[in-house]
Amino acid sequence: MAKKSKRYLEAMSKVEKTKLYDIEEAVTLLKEVANAKFDETVEVAFRLGVDPRQADQQIRAAMVLPHGTGKSQKVLVVAQGEKAKEAETAGADFVGGKEILERIQKENWFDFDVIVATPDMMAELGKLGRVLGPKGLMPNPKTGTVTMDVTKAVNEIKAGKVEYRVDKEGNVQVGIGKISFDNDKIVENFKAIFEAIQKAKPSAAKGIYMKNVSITSTMGPGIKINTETVL
Repeated sequence: MAKKSKRYLEAMSKVEKTKLYDIEEAVTLLKEVANAKFDETVEVAFRLGVDPRQADQQIRAAMVLPHGTGKSQKVLVVAQGEKAKEAETAGADFVGGKEILERIQKENWFDFDVIVATPDMMAELGKLGRVLGPKGLMPNPKTGTVTMDVTKAVNEIKAGKVEYRVDKEGNVQVGIGKISFDNDKIVENFKAIFEAIQKAKPSAAKGIYMKNVSITSTMGPGIKINTETVL
């Protein structure tokens, strides 16, 4: 087991393990215990009462956070003709067709964070599934990254769009900002993603849906949230 640093243990001592904090109180505490020398990312983790092995209990979507993520995303648009021109006008960082996919394959080039593709290019992208899939880069209609409206897709990603997906253990983890954000902006981003996850509850899910929700910063301890007081 990795040894926890003195800094981490000191921060953890300020958090009551069994207490469920109101989100406003949790954010205040989160900032108090964040002591890294860089602008830490604030993340929220949901432990959900779903069985991801069942097709009708999958959760995957995307949304634009009210105040963005504080992170600049590099966008690659895979398109041809007019849609490629549209993507360039929208401010995509990289635009191309088959030639840019060959670059990924031959040069192991991944100088981007998100891929947006038009539907006609998905057959070509599918050939790179084994490369893009494990990295979470394969475009998907559910997250708005397979679309003919490339302008909207690029604008939303640049504005702070986040994707969320339940993992095989039933957890969802999403970055919702930076520790330097004003408290109210972190709270509003949290409430937005909380509401989205709440509405995404599969009808087939039984029992308690939100089993545990916590927020943390990159180097900080988790702080459990009282879900009853969020909305």
